[in-house]
Parts: sequence; C-alpha cells; structure tokens
Amino acid sequence: MKLALKLAYRNLIGAGLRTWLNVIVLSFSFVVIIWLKGIMSGWDYQAKTDMTNWEIGGGQYWHENYDPLDPFTLLDSHAPIPAALQSEINSGDVVPLLIAQGTIFPEGRMQSVVIKGINPEQTIFRIPTQKLDTSTDAIPAIIGAIMAKNSRLQTGDVVTLRWRDTNGTFDAADIVIVEIFSSNVPAIEQSQLYIALDKLQEMMILADEVTTLTFRESKESRPEIDGWTLKTKSMLTRQVDEMIKTKSAGQTILFVILLLLAMLAIFDTQVLSIFRRQKEIGTYIALGYTRQQVVGLFTVEGTMHAVLAAIVSMVYGMPFLIWQAKVGWTMPIDASEFGMAIAQTLYPVYSLGLVVSTVVVVTLTTAVVSYLPARKIAKMNPTEALRGKLQ
Repeated sequence: MKLALKLAYRNLIGAGLRTWLNVIVLSFSFVVIIWLKGIMSGWDYQAKTDMTNWEIGGGQYWHENYDPLDPFTLLDSHAPIPAALQSEINSGDVVPLLIAQGTIFPEGRMQSVVIKGINPEQTIFRIPTQKLDTSTDAIPAIIGAIMAKNSRLQTGDVVTLRWRDTNGTFDAADIVIVEIFSSNVPAIEQSQLYIALDKLQEMMILADEVTTLTFRESKESRPEIDGWTLKTKSMLTRQVDEMIKTKSAGQTILFVILLLLAMLAIFDTQVLSIFRRQKEIGTYIALGYTRQQVVGLFTVEGTMHAVLAAIVSMVYGMPFLIWQAKVGWTMPIDASEFGMAIAQTLYPVYSLGLVVSTVVVVTLTTAVVSYLPARKIAKMNPTEALRGKLQ
C-alpha cells in the first residue's frame, strides 16, 4: 500500500497542469459545500436562538381554544392562571400573556392589531417591557420596528386604540408609543402591540386571566394541565426545521452539480491515463503485480486528487470560511419580508462533523469514479499491453 501511494503521488505530480486543474475544481467543491452547509447551520442556530429569546422561551402552555392563525379564537382564548404555575410566575420563571384583538387609528387610518398584555418586569423575553412602567396620561405601549414602519409611528406618538371587552362592549383609549424595538423575529413585530398585563386585564374585564404561559427553561417532564395545551420548544420551532430541510434539499442539487463537474474531469483523466499508459500497466503486470493490484494503484491515484484538493482547499478556503464566520453573509433583500425568524446577516457555523462528513463523501465519490475506468485494466492482456495495444 505504501508503494502504491508513492507511485500514485509521483504519477500525479508528473501529470503537471492536468492534475492541478482537477485538484482546483475539486477543492472549489469542498469550500462551496462546507460554506453553504455552514450557512444553513448558522441560520438554524440563529433562528432558534432568536425565537427562544424573543418569542417562545423554553416552551409554552396555550389555552385550549387559542390558535395564533385564527384571530376569531382570541375572544374565547383565556382562562384563570393555573394554580400549579403560580409559584413559577411569582419567581419570574413563567411569563403569562393575555392576547386580544384591537384596532388603532394612526393619522386617521384604521389598522388591526393584536394586543398583548405582558408583565413589565419579566426577564424571559428580550422585549423591553420595562418601558411599560413609564408614567403618562395615555396607556404606555411598545411596538416592533416592522409595525412602526408599516403604521408610520414613532416614539412619543399618541394614537387611539379601540378594543372589544369580554362582554362584547367596544371601548377606546389613547396609547403612547414609549419604545420601538427591533428583532429578527417578524412574528412578534407585525401588527403586535404590547401593554402592561394588568392594564389589559382591566380593559378586557378579565381579572387574572391569560392566554399563554411561557416558561424559561425547556423541560421534558412538564405536566399536562387541564384546559391548556403544552407546546414544547421543538414543536414551536418545527417551522424552522421544515424550512431548513427544504433549503437543504435545494442545496443538494447544487452540490451534485459541483461534484459531477469535478468527477467528470477526474473520470476523463483516468480514462486518458489508462489509454496512454498501457506499456506502463503491462510492465507492472510483467514485474509481478496482479491485475487487482494495478487496478488498486490507479484507483489510489485517482483518489489522491481528493486528498490534494482537501489540502489546497485548506490553503485558501480556511481563511475565507473564518472570515465569513466573522463578518457573515448579508441577505441581498430585506429579511423581514420572509415572515419567519431570519437575520439580515447570517453567520455560518462550521462543526467538525460537517467538515469531516464533507471530506469523506467527496473522497469516497472520487474513489468510486476512479475505480470505474480502472476496472478495464483487469481485462488487459500483459503481452498486448507491453506492445501498447488493448484487447
């Protein structure tokens, strides 16, 4: 095996430019595959982290009637806080939210909003709810940057809010925008209005009733509570997982194209090499090499393209990948238009498993492609091979 490696290396170096062209194309495949997979891994990590910090915490309990995609369920999606969670609420490990539907009238326009009542002292979400303690004549409220852009509201603006309480009576009051926050989670910004929980409960005539309860830590053994649906963190981030799988499937097509281009070049090189080196093959057999040993020699020679490509890709690819991990890849369009958790700039995340799996897959593919044309050597007649003729 050691001799085969030496001969393969000598033959590759002796081939000159043809070898290095194949190596460069293959190394490009290495770098592109690792970079794109790193982008997907980075998006997955960033999206789930942002959703945890801004929207879902470690998981949630939803009122059994609550459906975030159906605003008509909000009228009946509330119940008293379960006694089993009261101690965690007091310690700040569970944050209750009351959700209601309302309408604002910025500059004489009518815009539907979802009103969320939240404890100003909560620490689970990064939403700046402490601003809701501001003393004003109007009701303090905070909104996200997307809603501020769509409704053309600014900090300090006063706008009329209309809502319908639990008895079906419409009421209205002025609110003042005390803070505008920005996040990478459009779901908590689009048409979302945040006010103090006790104030919303008073407005809706729903004392001590809430719609959702978010807990800080994700626990597998969370108990089931009558009238409430347990939503684990994995359930709440399933949309991200499905999107990542869809995008990864699309990337696979690009990976296959890149590998096909590289493998085609290596396949053609192997075929040409076997055709031009018939006398050399015959000499090997005449010196005592078995046909399978000669086949193995040419297979190793072809596979070494992947080894050299891995080394070359480290030379220029590692600085590029490290630089990308620091500065990230900025989306060419506004990421908030996607409607899901995605940052404007994605930072790739590279793992040892990602790098090793990519190298192994490309190397094995190269070995297979190198072996296919080398099989013909086993059918060669040594005498004819020494004369430079194939049977």
